[in-house]
Amino acid sequence: MDIQQGTPEWHELRLGKATASKIQSIVARAKSGMVAAGRKNYMAELVLERLTGRRDENGFKSASMERGNEVEDDARKVYSFLNSIKIEQVGFVEHPTIEMSGCSPDGLAGDSGLVEFKCPEPAQHLAALEGAKIPLQYLTQMHWQMACLPDRQWCDYVSFDPRFPESMRMKVTRIHRDAERIDELEAAVSDFLIEVNAKVLGLQKLHEIAQSDLAA
Repeated sequence: MDIQQGTPEWHELRLGKATASKIQSIVARAKSGMVAAGRKNYMAELVLERLTGRRDENGFKSASMERGNEVEDDARKVYSFLNSIKIEQVGFVEHPTIEMSGCSPDGLAGDSGLVEFKCPEPAQHLAALEGAKIPLQYLTQMHWQMACLPDRQWCDYVSFDPRFPESMRMKVTRIHRDAERIDELEAAVSDFLIEVNAKVLGLQKLHEIAQSDLAA
């Protein structure tokens, strides 16, 4: 848990594992009832990581994503000060019972909370200030973090934009632990990882057969 996020060691810990930021891709279904493209793509990503022992180094990172990473530390300090609460930064947390899965929360808040920082573009922050619902992918991400950390009872969703007037720079929305939702996510992730493992084993078997045929 004490490995810094974003480092090579952190990426190695997450290799081939289902992580919180992609859980929505796992549970997503196309409107027709067929498996959604995001689920297929994420499965292929994990299969590739397990087969090669390497991650894709060519992931897209926009200017707004880069800015968000830079501003997040300021958001953490402001949130900690305004709420008089200590934020502990962690690396990667393994799910307690589901192997090859886990999360990397933005911080542990006090003894029973988590915090998820988002530093969006002005339009998205304005929407948050006006009471817009938290995007589903982030709700799912936070519930999965609470699944991985059973002692955590809530997660604060924090939208932060320092370009706004001081009193409007931060909007905090607390999401409480939902045992039913967590059970659903754990079942979906377990099924997904069984499929990933089956594909890896199947491809390895086909490779062995092909190599055996060549040798013969």
